[in-house]
Amino acid sequence: MDFKAIEKKWNEIWENQKTFKFNPEDMVNKEYILEMFSYPSGSRLHIGHLFNFTIPDTLAKYEIMKGMNVFQPMGFDAFGLPAENYALQTGIHPRTSTNANMEHMTKQLKAAGLAFDWEYTLRTCEPEYYKWTQWLFLQLYKKGLAYQKYAPVNWCNSCNTVLANEQVIDGRCERCDTQIVKKDLTQWFFKITDYAERLLEGLDRIDWPEKTKISQKNWIGKSIGTEVEFAVEGADDIITVFTSRVDTIYGVTYLVLAPENPLTLKLTTPEQKEAVKAYIIETSKKDEITRQSTTLEKTGVFTGAYAINPVNNKRVPIYTADYVLANYATGAVMGVPAHDERDFAFANKYGLEIIKVIENSFGETVLPYAQNGKLVNSGEFTGMASRSVKDKIIAHLEKLGKGRKKVNYKLRDWSVSRQRYWGCPIPIIHCPHCGVVPVPEKDLPVMLPDTMDYKPDGRSPLSKNADYMNMVCPICGQPAQRDPDTLDTFVCSSFYFLRYPSVKHADKFVAPDINQICPVDVYVGGMEHANGHLLYSRFITKVLYDLGVINFDEPFTKLVHQGMILGPDGQKMSKSKGNVINPDDILEEYGADAVRLYLLFGFNFVDGGPWSDDGIKACLKYLQRVERLVENVFALPAGENAAQYGKAEKDLDFARNFAIKEYDANVKTFSFNSAVARVMEFTNALYKYNLESSKNVNFLQDHVKDLLRLLAPLAPYMAEELWAEIGEETSIFKSGFPECDETKLVQDQTEYAIQINSKIVGRFMVDAGQSKEEIQAAAEKTAKEKLEGKEIVKAIIIPNKLINFVCK
Repeated sequence: MDFKAIEKKWNEIWENQKTFKFNPEDMVNKEYILEMFSYPSGSRLHIGHLFNFTIPDTLAKYEIMKGMNVFQPMGFDAFGLPAENYALQTGIHPRTSTNANMEHMTKQLKAAGLAFDWEYTLRTCEPEYYKWTQWLFLQLYKKGLAYQKYAPVNWCNSCNTVLANEQVIDGRCERCDTQIVKKDLTQWFFKITDYAERLLEGLDRIDWPEKTKISQKNWIGKSIGTEVEFAVEGADDIITVFTSRVDTIYGVTYLVLAPENPLTLKLTTPEQKEAVKAYIIETSKKDEITRQSTTLEKTGVFTGAYAINPVNNKRVPIYTADYVLANYATGAVMGVPAHDERDFAFANKYGLEIIKVIENSFGETVLPYAQNGKLVNSGEFTGMASRSVKDKIIAHLEKLGKGRKKVNYKLRDWSVSRQRYWGCPIPIIHCPHCGVVPVPEKDLPVMLPDTMDYKPDGRSPLSKNADYMNMVCPICGQPAQRDPDTLDTFVCSSFYFLRYPSVKHADKFVAPDINQICPVDVYVGGMEHANGHLLYSRFITKVLYDLGVINFDEPFTKLVHQGMILGPDGQKMSKSKGNVINPDDILEEYGADAVRLYLLFGFNFVDGGPWSDDGIKACLKYLQRVERLVENVFALPAGENAAQYGKAEKDLDFARNFAIKEYDANVKTFSFNSAVARVMEFTNALYKYNLESSKNVNFLQDHVKDLLRLLAPLAPYMAEELWAEIGEETSIFKSGFPECDETKLVQDQTEYAIQINSKIVGRFMVDAGQSKEEIQAAAEKTAKEKLEGKEIVKAIIIPNKLINFVCK
């Protein structure tokens, strides 16, 4: 079979006949299946993309055959660092290189037999799209959810731009691996913290992997506790700390301020000034995740100042340490070394006092003891249970005017300003008379200029383009300037799933029928986006719900993560390792169907695994085997033995219906490797029946047709071609998916294995309905010679599988 000619033929037919087109008139059977779109950087599509796209595409084709109206669009996340860095390396303008890469990727996707509806495609770098990115920014601004402030941010000296916390991995830039530093800049932020509680609550209503939910819960980091005020000795300043263990307050032996806390330098004594300043500079080189690591040794510096514990008036030293973050809670914590592992290590390192205030109620108290127990050395609360005493201590602090209940979240507001060129311009005007002025919606989009110097040098590239920057204030008519930054590309991708159904509505943010199409039913993408894109999309969806734009507040009903395809050597694919699999090459050599089948059969979708040339060759051989079977069976004289229905036919019916039932179940769990295995077993059963000396030809041909239907979502080109060759005039995708007849799964006989002391010694057939006694008697008769001279202690029967004789 000439697979290249067949692929070309069916691509044209599917396009002309709109085989996989979404019908916006049929919302009853709508199924929105979406894969995370690609970055059109210089690397183009790799085999991981095909893996990511093939499995949900197979689901889409399956659902189409089940009668669903599937909406499966595809586009490109075209703004951002990958595309800009590639342009800087090649000297080609980002728009030129990005457009060329998107065209090539589109050809690759179509060549792989993917059923995307290209009528609904989008590119985030086009004005038609980023007009709505800017519109979204303005809605958040009007709602008070977008604000500008001078704040410390993560800065990459190589990329010369700000990075969100989610874009920093182990203290390094996720793009170029450069060590990040802290830098104070005026930045735009989105107030995602206003939605912290709703982001937590919504996780209980969506079908997402548990590890992703846990990751978001930990990132949001809800903590219910107490704020306590410590007076500073010899000063009017107050240090407010947040603690979830107010029951340990009598064990406080020191306080710790974040290095960035304004009080740190203010309270530092002259003798300690030099050491504290040096420590602050060193801390600025670390990202927040590294600073909060539980494995790294904790460091700190004494400020020379002291605070007063409000419950016992004890004088405690004030330190600064990098494990305390200025932007979490109050930027200060209390140190209770007897009852916290981190505090215990810190106190031992710096020779600080350790006071036990909770004892184990059920045995020896080994410090640090971080569990509940009975209070000791705790004034009037001594002897009380730590579980029940917290409210009493809070009431005592409230009476003193020194404390209150408080709920805190680790989640920080989303920094969305970027000092790069290739991004969506921020639709804000800065007027010396009127201040911050939003661009009127009628003037959107604010166009990104094409001709300019975009090489990063630490300043926003747009600030160097006078034609772009200088304008007239729309309020007072005086000279003003545009905001020079561009938006984080996560803003662009936070709502793209809404724009796919809306691309034909250029004058509306969302299509009129958006609430019928959305939310996305099945979303597929990487776990690495858990606390970035996936969290931001949930936030933006909730904002749009509050604005009345949509009537749902979660973007993706079901989420599935894909694993990673590794090189043949079991390592992550890398050009430097020489283990990269080029999809263009393998599609050319083996054809799209063999590649699809191998990606489906050779890997567990969630886990991935190493690439194997032998594996794809085996899949190609299997497809050739199917082709031979079809040609052979449909060359037989139709009608021969049409009334014949005996044991062989019953066995084939069982194989057919078992394959269908398991296939349906496997699709629901994304276990496509198991679905392919069942289809292969059915193929073997067809070959076996075809060898029968007497066979019902019509019965066999009908079952081979069902094999092609089962194969259609897996290997669409070959299934369509063979379907046409046997005389079918409509697309196989319009023929319906085979249905399981449960009555055919009841077998007259079942094969049992016979084991003696767990070792298989034979097999025999058991009639349906036989009792355990009858099964054992038949097994003993079959294995009479093997059992001779042995005493049967007991017989263990596993229904429909085996009988094991325990002998001595």
